[in-house]
Amino acid sequence: MLYRKTDWYAYADKAIGGEPLTREEALHVLQAEEDELLAMMDAAFRVRKHFYGKRVKLNLIINAKSGLCPEDCGYCSQSIVSKAPIEKYPLLNKETLVAGAQKAMELQVGTYCIVASGRGPTNKELEQVIEAVQEIKSAMPMKICACLGILTEEQAERLKLAGVDRYNHNLNTSQGHFNQITTTHTYDQRVETLQKAKASGMSPCSGVIAGMGETDAQLIEMAFALRELDADSIPVNFLNPIKGTPLEGRTELNPRRCLKILALMRFILPSKEIRVAGGRELNLGSLQPLALYAANSIFVGDYLTTEGQAAEEDHRMIEQLGFEIERCAL
Repeated sequence: MLYRKTDWYAYADKAIGGEPLTREEALHVLQAEEDELLAMMDAAFRVRKHFYGKRVKLNLIINAKSGLCPEDCGYCSQSIVSKAPIEKYPLLNKETLVAGAQKAMELQVGTYCIVASGRGPTNKELEQVIEAVQEIKSAMPMKICACLGILTEEQAERLKLAGVDRYNHNLNTSQGHFNQITTTHTYDQRVETLQKAKASGMSPCSGVIAGMGETDAQLIEMAFALRELDADSIPVNFLNPIKGTPLEGRTELNPRRCLKILALMRFILPSKEIRVAGGRELNLGSLQPLALYAANSIFVGDYLTTEGQAAEEDHRMIEQLGFEIERCAL
Protein backbone atom coordinates (compact mmCIF):
# COMPACT_ATOMS: atom_id res chain seq x y z
CA MET A 1 0.00 0.00 0.00
CA LEU A 2 1.36 3.40 -1.00
CA TYR A 3 0.80 6.43 1.16
CA ARG A 4 2.19 9.97 1.39
CA LYS A 5 4.99 10.26 3.91
CA THR A 6 4.68 13.05 6.43
CA ASP A 7 7.25 15.82 6.70
CA TRP A 8 7.89 15.22 10.40
CA TYR A 9 10.64 17.85 10.39
CA ALA A 10 7.95 20.43 9.69
CA TYR A 11 6.29 19.32 12.94
CA ALA A 12 9.64 19.69 14.71
CA ASP A 13 10.19 23.16 13.30
CA LYS A 14 6.75 24.27 14.49
CA ALA A 15 7.48 22.94 17.98
CA ILE A 16 10.89 24.62 18.19
CA GLY A 17 9.34 27.86 17.01
CA GLY A 18 6.73 27.71 19.77
CA GLU A 19 3.81 27.09 17.42
CA PRO A 20 1.42 24.36 18.63
CA LEU A 21 0.32 21.58 16.34
CA THR A 22 -3.23 21.69 15.10
CA ARG A 23 -5.58 19.05 16.48
CA GLU A 24 -5.53 17.39 13.07
CA GLU A 25 -1.72 17.23 13.08
CA ALA A 26 -1.74 15.89 16.64
CA LEU A 27 -4.18 13.16 15.61
CA HIS A 28 -1.90 12.27 12.71
CA VAL A 29 0.97 11.65 15.14
CA LEU A 30 -1.07 9.02 16.98
CA GLN A 31 -2.50 7.46 13.83
CA ALA A 32 0.58 7.55 11.57
CA GLU A 33 1.64 4.46 9.68
CA GLU A 34 4.12 2.47 11.74
CA ASP A 35 6.58 2.58 8.82
CA GLU A 36 6.93 6.27 9.70
CA LEU A 37 7.72 5.71 13.37
CA LEU A 38 11.48 6.12 13.14
CA ALA A 39 11.16 9.29 11.07
CA MET A 40 8.71 10.65 13.65
CA MET A 41 11.08 9.81 16.51
CA ASP A 42 13.94 11.47 14.64
CA ALA A 43 11.87 14.66 14.42
CA ALA A 44 10.92 14.43 18.10
CA PHE A 45 14.61 14.06 18.92
CA ARG A 46 15.34 17.20 16.94
CA VAL A 47 13.04 19.08 19.33
CA ARG A 48 14.37 17.32 22.42
CA LYS A 49 17.97 18.01 21.41
CA HIS A 50 17.22 21.69 20.78
CA PHE A 51 16.00 22.18 24.35
CA TYR A 52 17.91 19.52 26.29
CA GLY A 53 20.78 18.23 24.19
CA LYS A 54 21.56 14.63 25.09
CA ARG A 55 21.07 15.10 28.82
CA VAL A 56 18.80 12.75 30.81
CA LYS A 57 17.30 13.75 34.15
CA LEU A 58 16.97 11.01 36.75
CA ASN A 59 14.19 10.89 39.35
CA LEU A 60 13.56 8.49 42.22
CA ILE A 61 10.31 7.83 44.10
CA ILE A 62 9.95 6.92 47.76
CA ASN A 63 6.53 5.52 48.61
CA ALA A 64 6.23 7.55 51.79
CA LYS A 65 2.78 6.25 52.73
CA SER A 66 1.28 3.14 51.18
CA GLY A 67 -2.38 2.22 50.82
CA LEU A 68 -4.90 3.51 53.37
CA CYS A 69 -6.40 5.76 50.68
CA PRO A 70 -10.11 6.74 50.59
CA GLU A 71 -10.07 7.62 46.87
CA ASP A 72 -11.39 5.25 44.18
CA CYS A 73 -8.88 5.76 41.33
CA GLY A 74 -9.36 2.74 39.11
CA TYR A 75 -5.71 2.35 38.09
CA CYS A 76 -4.27 2.46 41.61
CA SER A 77 -3.39 -0.53 43.79
CA GLN A 78 -3.57 1.73 46.86
CA SER A 79 -7.15 2.92 46.35
CA ILE A 80 -10.11 1.97 48.51
CA VAL A 81 -11.56 -0.16 45.70
CA SER A 82 -8.35 -2.10 45.04
CA LYS A 83 -7.99 -5.72 46.10
CA ALA A 84 -4.31 -5.85 45.18
CA PRO A 85 -2.16 -7.44 47.92
CA ILE A 86 0.12 -4.49 48.68
CA GLU A 87 2.02 -3.43 51.76
CA LYS A 88 0.15 -0.78 53.77
CA TYR A 89 1.77 1.61 56.23
CA PRO A 90 1.42 5.19 57.56
CA LEU A 91 3.79 8.01 56.64
CA LEU A 92 7.44 7.06 57.02
CA ASN A 93 9.46 8.81 59.69
CA LYS A 94 11.96 11.58 58.99
CA GLU A 95 14.98 9.30 59.23
CA THR A 96 13.65 6.94 56.57
CA LEU A 97 12.77 9.79 54.21
CA VAL A 98 16.25 11.27 54.61
CA ALA A 99 17.86 7.87 54.03
CA GLY A 100 15.89 7.61 50.78
CA ALA A 101 17.40 10.90 49.63
CA GLN A 102 20.88 9.61 50.42
CA LYS A 103 20.20 6.54 48.29
CA ALA A 104 19.00 8.81 45.49
CA MET A 105 22.29 10.75 45.63
CA GLU A 106 24.24 7.50 45.27
CA LEU A 107 22.22 6.68 42.12
CA GLN A 108 23.02 10.09 40.53
CA VAL A 109 19.40 11.18 40.90
CA GLY A 110 18.65 14.88 40.53
CA THR A 111 15.06 14.93 41.81
CA TYR A 112 13.85 12.98 44.84
CA CYS A 113 10.09 12.43 44.85
CA ILE A 114 8.27 12.04 48.17
CA VAL A 115 4.92 10.44 47.33
CA ALA A 116 2.15 9.68 49.84
CA SER A 117 -1.20 8.02 49.26
CA GLY A 118 -4.41 9.68 50.40
CA ARG A 119 -6.75 12.49 49.45
CA GLY A 120 -4.43 15.09 50.98
CA PRO A 121 -1.98 15.46 53.89
CA THR A 122 -3.05 15.91 57.49
CA ASN A 123 -1.30 18.62 59.49
CA LYS A 124 0.80 15.98 61.23
CA GLU A 125 1.81 14.38 57.93
CA LEU A 126 2.66 17.74 56.42
CA GLU A 127 4.89 18.55 59.39
CA GLN A 128 6.71 15.20 59.05
CA VAL A 129 7.41 15.87 55.38
CA ILE A 130 8.54 19.43 56.09
CA GLU A 131 11.03 18.29 58.75
CA ALA A 132 12.48 15.69 56.37
CA VAL A 133 12.71 18.17 53.49
CA GLN A 134 14.52 20.73 55.63
CA GLU A 135 17.13 18.17 56.70
CA ILE A 136 17.62 16.89 53.14
CA LYS A 137 18.01 20.38 51.68
CA SER A 138 20.52 21.37 54.36
CA ALA A 139 22.78 18.43 53.49
CA MET A 140 22.32 17.49 49.83
CA PRO A 141 22.33 19.32 46.47
CA MET A 142 19.06 17.77 45.35
CA LYS A 143 15.71 18.92 44.04
CA ILE A 144 12.69 17.64 45.95
CA CYS A 145 9.28 16.95 44.47
CA ALA A 146 6.34 16.28 46.77
CA CYS A 147 3.19 14.43 45.77
CA LEU A 148 0.79 14.44 48.71
CA GLY A 149 -2.63 14.86 47.09
CA ILE A 150 -4.98 17.83 47.21
CA LEU A 151 -3.50 20.91 48.91
CA THR A 152 -4.77 24.07 50.54
CA GLU A 153 -3.05 27.37 49.76
CA GLU A 154 -1.48 27.38 53.24
CA GLN A 155 -0.11 23.86 52.82
CA ALA A 156 1.41 24.76 49.45
CA GLU A 157 3.09 27.84 50.93
CA ARG A 158 4.51 25.82 53.85
CA LEU A 159 5.97 23.20 51.51
CA LYS A 160 7.61 25.89 49.39
CA LEU A 161 9.03 27.62 52.46
CA ALA A 162 10.46 24.29 53.67
CA GLY A 163 12.38 23.86 50.41
CA VAL A 164 10.13 21.73 48.18
CA ASP A 165 11.07 22.63 44.60
CA ARG A 166 8.29 20.89 42.71
CA TYR A 167 4.78 19.62 43.38
CA ASN A 168 3.25 16.74 41.44
CA HIS A 169 -0.46 16.23 40.94
CA ASN A 170 -1.24 14.37 37.73
CA LEU A 171 -4.30 15.10 35.62
CA ASN A 172 -4.06 11.39 34.72
CA THR A 173 -6.73 11.53 32.04
CA SER A 174 -8.84 14.01 30.11
CA GLN A 175 -11.65 16.01 31.70
CA GLY A 176 -14.23 14.14 29.63
CA HIS A 177 -12.91 10.72 30.66
CA PHE A 178 -12.15 11.55 34.30
CA ASN A 179 -15.37 10.20 35.83
CA GLN A 180 -14.71 6.84 34.19
CA ILE A 181 -11.53 6.54 36.24
CA THR A 182 -12.17 8.45 39.49
CA THR A 183 -15.37 9.63 41.21
CA THR A 184 -14.26 10.62 44.73
CA HIS A 185 -12.66 13.88 43.59
CA THR A 186 -12.89 15.96 40.44
CA TYR A 187 -10.68 16.96 37.55
CA ASP A 188 -11.12 20.59 38.60
CA GLN A 189 -9.77 19.83 42.09
CA ARG A 190 -6.60 18.48 40.51
CA VAL A 191 -6.23 21.58 38.38
CA GLU A 192 -6.80 23.81 41.42
CA THR A 193 -4.08 22.03 43.41
CA LEU A 194 -1.62 22.57 40.57
CA GLN A 195 -2.53 26.24 40.44
CA LYS A 196 -2.00 26.59 44.20
CA ALA A 197 1.38 24.88 43.94
CA LYS A 198 2.42 27.21 41.13
CA ALA A 199 1.16 30.30 43.01
CA SER A 200 3.30 29.31 46.01
CA GLY A 201 6.42 29.29 43.86
CA MET A 202 6.77 25.52 43.50
CA SER A 203 7.29 24.18 39.99
CA PRO A 204 4.10 22.43 38.80
CA CYS A 205 4.48 18.80 37.73
CA SER A 206 1.55 17.00 36.11
CA GLY A 207 1.16 14.15 33.69
CA VAL A 208 -0.99 11.42 32.27
CA ILE A 209 -1.63 7.69 32.36
CA ALA A 210 -2.14 6.31 28.86
CA GLY A 211 -3.98 3.07 28.23
CA MET A 212 -7.06 3.56 30.43
CA GLY A 213 -9.63 3.40 27.64
CA GLU A 214 -9.19 7.00 26.47
CA THR A 215 -9.63 7.92 22.81
CA ASP A 216 -7.00 9.55 20.63
CA ALA A 217 -8.91 12.82 20.92
CA GLN A 218 -8.82 12.55 24.71
CA LEU A 219 -5.06 11.92 24.70
CA ILE A 220 -4.64 15.06 22.62
CA GLU A 221 -6.93 16.94 25.00
CA MET A 222 -4.64 15.95 27.89
CA ALA A 223 -1.56 17.23 26.11
CA PHE A 224 -3.14 20.59 25.32
CA ALA A 225 -4.51 20.89 28.87
CA LEU A 226 -0.98 20.45 30.24
CA ARG A 227 0.27 23.07 27.78
CA GLU A 228 -2.40 25.48 29.00
CA LEU A 229 -1.52 24.79 32.64
CA ASP A 230 2.14 25.44 31.80
CA ALA A 231 3.28 22.40 33.79
CA ASP A 232 7.08 22.28 33.87
CA SER A 233 7.45 18.51 34.17
CA ILE A 234 5.23 15.94 32.46
CA PRO A 235 5.34 12.33 33.71
CA VAL A 236 3.98 10.07 30.97
CA ASN A 237 2.77 6.86 32.59
CA PHE A 238 1.68 3.79 30.64
CA LEU A 239 -0.94 1.74 32.44
CA ASN A 240 0.33 -1.21 34.41
CA PRO A 241 -2.97 -3.09 34.81
CA ILE A 242 -2.35 -4.34 38.33
CA LYS A 243 -4.30 -7.42 39.35
CA GLY A 244 -6.96 -6.51 41.87
CA THR A 245 -7.63 -3.03 40.47
CA PRO A 246 -10.69 -2.10 38.35
CA LEU A 247 -8.43 -1.69 35.29
CA GLU A 248 -6.92 -5.15 35.71
CA GLY A 249 -6.46 -6.93 32.39
CA ARG A 250 -6.39 -3.90 30.06
CA THR A 251 -3.84 -4.45 27.27
CA GLU A 252 -4.49 -1.69 24.74
CA LEU A 253 -0.89 -0.43 24.55
CA ASN A 254 2.11 -1.66 22.60
CA PRO A 255 5.65 -0.26 22.34
CA ARG A 256 5.01 1.60 19.06
CA ARG A 257 1.88 3.24 20.46
CA CYS A 258 3.83 4.36 23.53
CA LEU A 259 6.52 5.94 21.35
CA LYS A 260 3.89 7.84 19.36
CA ILE A 261 2.41 9.18 22.60
CA LEU A 262 5.85 10.39 23.73
CA ALA A 263 6.43 12.05 20.35
CA LEU A 264 3.04 13.76 20.65
CA MET A 265 3.96 15.13 24.07
CA ARG A 266 7.30 16.43 22.79
CA PHE A 267 5.70 18.19 19.81
CA ILE A 268 2.96 19.82 21.93
CA LEU A 269 5.13 20.51 25.02
CA PRO A 270 8.48 21.08 23.31
CA SER A 271 10.43 22.84 26.07
CA LYS A 272 9.07 20.85 29.00
CA GLU A 273 10.62 17.95 30.89
CA ILE A 274 8.96 14.87 29.41
CA ARG A 275 9.49 11.95 31.77
CA VAL A 276 8.90 8.30 30.93
CA ALA A 277 7.27 7.11 34.13
CA GLY A 278 5.26 4.15 35.47
CA GLY A 279 4.73 1.19 33.17
CA ARG A 280 7.82 2.02 31.09
CA GLU A 281 9.42 -1.38 31.43
CA LEU A 282 6.21 -3.36 30.90
CA ASN A 283 4.88 -1.43 27.92
CA LEU A 284 8.01 -0.37 26.04
CA GLY A 285 9.99 -3.56 26.57
CA SER A 286 13.09 -3.72 24.37
CA LEU A 287 12.18 -0.37 22.77
CA GLN A 288 12.84 1.55 26.01
CA PRO A 289 15.99 3.26 24.64
CA LEU A 290 14.00 4.81 21.78
CA ALA A 291 11.79 6.58 24.33
CA LEU A 292 14.69 8.86 25.22
CA TYR A 293 14.72 10.29 21.71
CA ALA A 294 11.49 12.09 22.71
CA ALA A 295 11.68 12.12 26.52
CA ASN A 296 14.52 13.69 28.48
CA SER A 297 13.78 12.23 31.90
CA ILE A 298 13.09 8.86 33.55
CA PHE A 299 12.42 7.36 36.94
CA VAL A 300 15.05 4.95 38.20
CA GLY A 301 14.36 2.17 40.67
CA ASP A 302 10.92 1.04 41.76
CA TYR A 303 7.61 2.88 41.50
CA LEU A 304 4.96 2.99 44.22
CA THR A 305 3.85 -0.63 44.42
CA THR A 306 5.44 -2.04 41.25
CA GLU A 307 9.05 -2.86 40.45
CA GLY A 308 11.09 -0.84 38.00
CA GLN A 309 14.27 -1.56 36.10
CA ALA A 310 17.47 -1.61 38.15
CA ALA A 311 19.15 1.80 38.23
CA GLU A 312 22.38 0.24 36.96
CA GLU A 313 20.55 -0.91 33.81
CA ASP A 314 19.19 2.58 33.27
CA HIS A 315 22.68 4.06 33.65
CA ARG A 316 23.96 1.53 31.10
CA MET A 317 21.11 2.30 28.69
CA ILE A 318 21.87 6.03 28.85
CA GLU A 319 25.59 5.43 28.31
CA GLN A 320 25.04 3.08 25.37
CA LEU A 321 22.78 5.65 23.70
CA GLY A 322 25.62 8.15 23.88
CA PHE A 323 23.56 10.34 26.24
CA GLU A 324 24.63 11.68 29.64
CA ILE A 325 23.06 11.94 33.07
CA GLU A 326 22.19 15.51 33.97
CA ARG A 327 23.63 16.60 37.27
CA CYS A 328 21.42 18.47 39.68
CA ALA A 329 21.73 22.24 39.42
CA LEU A 330 19.90 24.06 42.21
